[in-house]
Parts: sequence; C-alpha cells; structure tokens
Amino acid sequence: MKTPTLRRRVPLGTPEGWAEAVHPVLRQVYAARGVLHPAQAEHRLRHLLAPRALGGLDRAVELLIEAIAGDWSIVIAGDYDCDGATGTAVAVRGLRLLGARRVGYTIPNRFVHGYGLSPALVDSLEPAPQLIVTVDNGVASVAGVAAAKARGIRVIVTDHHLPGEQLPAADALVNPNVLEVRACGHGEPACAQCVADAHMNQAFPSRALAGVGVMFYLLLAVRARLYPCDLPDRQDQKAAIHGRTLHKSDRPDLSSLLDLVALGTVADLVPLDFNNRVLVEAGLKRIRSGHACVGITALVEAGKRSLASVCASDLGYAVGPRLNAAGRLEDMRLGVECLLADDPAQARQLAERLSAINQERRDLQDAMVAEAEAMIGAIGLEGVGERTGVTLYEPSWHAGVVGLVASRLKERLHRPVIAFAPADEDRPDELRGSARSIAGFHVRDALAAIDARMPGLIERFGGHAMAAGLSLKARDYPRFAAAFDAIAREWLDEERLQAVLYTDGELPPGTLTLDLARQLRDGGPWGQGFPEPLFDNLFDCTQWRVMGERHWRLSLRDPRDGGVFEAVMFNVRAAAPPPRLRAVFELTINEWQGRETVRLLLRHLEPA
Repeated sequence: MKTPTLRRRVPLGTPEGWAEAVHPVLRQVYAARGVLHPAQAEHRLRHLLAPRALGGLDRAVELLIEAIAGDWSIVIAGDYDCDGATGTAVAVRGLRLLGARRVGYTIPNRFVHGYGLSPALVDSLEPAPQLIVTVDNGVASVAGVAAAKARGIRVIVTDHHLPGEQLPAADALVNPNVLEVRACGHGEPACAQCVADAHMNQAFPSRALAGVGVMFYLLLAVRARLYPCDLPDRQDQKAAIHGRTLHKSDRPDLSSLLDLVALGTVADLVPLDFNNRVLVEAGLKRIRSGHACVGITALVEAGKRSLASVCASDLGYAVGPRLNAAGRLEDMRLGVECLLADDPAQARQLAERLSAINQERRDLQDAMVAEAEAMIGAIGLEGVGERTGVTLYEPSWHAGVVGLVASRLKERLHRPVIAFAPADEDRPDELRGSARSIAGFHVRDALAAIDARMPGLIERFGGHAMAAGLSLKARDYPRFAAAFDAIAREWLDEERLQAVLYTDGELPPGTLTLDLARQLRDGGPWGQGFPEPLFDNLFDCTQWRVMGERHWRLSLRDPRDGGVFEAVMFNVRAAAPPPRLRAVFELTINEWQGRETVRLLLRHLEPA
C-alpha cells in the first residue's frame, strides 16, 4: 500500500453554543467538518428538506395517484446493489401503505439483462404492467424507456446518477442530479418541462440523495397530495382512493421505512450531508429501538452486530455487503425478499443464505485480489508508477466482483483503477469493467471524455465521480487501457497522486476513555463526506500477536502517562509492528459479555 502523508484537519470556524457535557474533542471534530453550532448536529426529522423543491415530483405524484386510484398494475424496477434493493423495498412497502394494491417488482440479472431498465428487462415483463417505476436507475435508460412506451407502459424514473447526453422519454423523471438538459425524448432538443425540472433541481439544497432517498422523497410527496388536510391552509380538503375518503387518521406512517433508507444511503457511499445524516440517524434510531423491519434485524444479527448500539459503519461493513453479494454472484431478489419479509423466521433463513453468498464473495474476492496483486508485482511497483490510470484484466475473473478488486487496488496504489472481466460465459468477446477513483479524478467524466475523443470504443458507461462501470469489446481493451492512462496523466498531477490521510490530531493524555468513545460513536452518523474521527498518537508496542492470517491484536502503551490500551489492525501487510510507532486510529468500544472497554481500531501505523 502506498505510504500516505499524514495531515491534520483544521477547524473551519469557532465552535459556539455547545453544552458543557459535549466533550471538547467532539467539538473539535465537528468544527473540522464545518459543524460549529449544536443545531448543525441536531439530526431530527423536522429538519428534513421539504420534497416539494425537487424537480419532476409534480408529474410523478400525479401519475402515481392516478395509478393508485385506478388500481393499476405497478412494477418497481430496481437495481442489483444495496441501494437498489432497499429502494425497491421502500417503493413496494410505501406504495402499499399509500393504497396501491397491485405492486410487484423486478430486478435485472446483470448477466442477462444488463444494467438498469434495459429493453431486455422490459421484454421480460409478462404480462406487461400499466406503470413502471424505476429506483436507483433509469436516467440513462433511453432505449429501455422507449421499449416500455412502445408496449403502452407508462414510466416514472427515479434515480440519482448523473445523466448522459439525452434524457429518456419518461412520463416523469425525478433525479436531483439532472441540472441541465441538452436533449430529451419528448422534443428537440429538449422539452420545456424537462428544462423546468432541471432548473428546480439547481435550487434543491441536497443533491447527495441516494436512489432510496429519492424514492422516499417521492412517497412523501404522494402522501402530502393524498392528505391535504395535513396542510394548515387546506384543512377542508379531502382526497379519495378506491371510493374511500381519506382522513388525517388514515395517514400512513412513512417513517417505518427509514431503516431501509438509512441502510441504502450508507451502503451506496453517497456523501452524508446534513439532510442524509437526518435520514440515516432516524433509521438507526428505529433499528436501535427494535422497530426495524425483520429483514434488517436478521441481517444485523447475521453480521454479529448489536441492535441496541448499531451505527452507520455496521450498516456499511456488515449489512450492506450481505445484500450486495446477492447481486454480485446470484440474484438480488433474495435480498429484496429478505427486506420485504414480515415473518422473522423467513427473514432469518434468507439472511443466512445471504451470509453464505457473502462468504463465497469474500473468498472469490480474495483470490482475485491476490491475482491482481501478482500482476502488479510482475511488472514492479515502479512500472505501475509509470501508469497513472491503471487497468487490469483477467479472463477468469467474475464480472460481479471486479469493482471490489478495483477498490482494493485503488487503495494500495492511490491511482484510479479499472478492473475488467468477461461480461458472461456466452459473451467472452465483451468485457465489463468497474472503476474506482481517487479525489480529484472524476472517473465518469473521464469515461465521457474518452468516449468523445474515441467514439465507439466504449459501448456503454455510467456512474459517479468516484465509481463507474463500462462495457467494451475484448479486442479494444489495449486501446482503452492506453486512453485511460493518457487521460489520467492529463488530469492528475503529482500532488493528487500522493496519498493523504487526514486525522483529527493527537488525543491528549487521559482522554482515551469510554465516555469520549461513546460520544464519538453517538456523534455521527459518520461516513462518506462526514468522515469517522481519526486520531494519531505515539505509542510503545508492548505486546502483539497474529489473529487469523492477516490481522494483529496489540497492546499499546501511551508514553505520556503509561496508559495501556487494547488495539486491533486488520489486513496487515507488514511482518511485525515497530516497538515505537505512530498510529492512526479510531477510538471504539469493544463489547464482550456485557462489558464495554476502550479499543483502538488502527487504520495506519508507521515507525516513530
């Protein structure tokens, strides 16, 4: 792994108004993330942004209400990752709560249908539904939406991915990241409604919503339209569904979906801005209080995490991967069924199956990463250093796991990496690639630039700044590898290629306590864009031993006051720790047999 440069975060202002009970270290951590006042850390649902400012909602709400009132058949078209699975479950559960009686779902098989609402997926829907609602996909599904419209199916697209050159001709499109429209399927070059929706999105304060978050916002907007008596100036208005007048007492509690929203938001690694932190914290509270759906409860328990103290990192590292594994190796419908289950025994059975698939995924990932590292070793690190954009391809690799390989190599090399595998056994001439990037290199924009310079080289692509996917012909792999390296050289300078690890500084003597560990744990939710607090201190290593094959358990002594602390470090590459070291760590809590103790989770160490 490339040795990072340690840098300490600096406060972005002066903390004010905090109660004395809030630890000074937590105030410092908040200040380094721009949270200077208590209100900025008050993650209550009443502070959630109103959905009405999101572009495209009006048309989507009108169509959904028409569908519910008309008893239409509705199919939710999800995606095969955790965000897509949770978003699908939110859509199915939420629409049923709002009165829809004929709601089903479909998830594409990545090896049969490809990504998103493809023509192949539309063709597989028999009988044809009256309405398709996409979740976490669809903004790039120009051909798929056209195929649906050709069959007489209405389409609502809900997504959060960046759009391509043309928007699909959907009946409604809700995506906070559609900020301008060059062309759409409704008119040339773009219809007035799509342009107006994009203009609305420009004013929406949070474009970091995950796909599940966008779906949740749509449900909130539908409920607000169905129950106008909730609004102070519309007390006398009523709505009717299936011949029954709706009253305020009938208003469904959509907060029951927030555990699913939290899981999808954390697992998709979208930035945890204030609005997303509100959603995630509300979902975590439901889980901790025992009010989660039985599927999430079963998955948390399968991951050997405590329901009472579950935090965002538990969702990201223990629960999310179990769902993602189904989409990578088998069928994400297993994951969706777990999230839709109402019977605890059925949920536990499905969670066990997902855990077994996840273990298979881990074994396969380890083998593929070892092969990738052997490729790197064969040409030497100096050779890779001459390549700024790294591409790897092995015909025996599994297309569902290459993203994890790219992520691991990206961390080691601190360069953008794309790993490729054959799309499937029936199409060995087509490669599917998964990209992971570093700060300062927008990988989807890089793919778009290559596509513009070399038309036809890339068959399909899409994604975000830090992760993307693409397909190309196997014969074109050498040309693409050269083009990707060239654009990475063009866009990245030496400073960007130096790995930097930011910390919150040194913890003073006497502060490595359970009280501070609890406050840090509860001070989140921490995650992408709102990073977990990390500290760097000097320690003497008094004892250490190997756990498993690649992990360490250590005893570290603080030379300032003699305090000794248990520490663990995972996936270690070194032979032994130095006797005196500088460690970058999280201050965590180890729970064992009902007893809590402080434990340092080491993220990096180097000789002092």
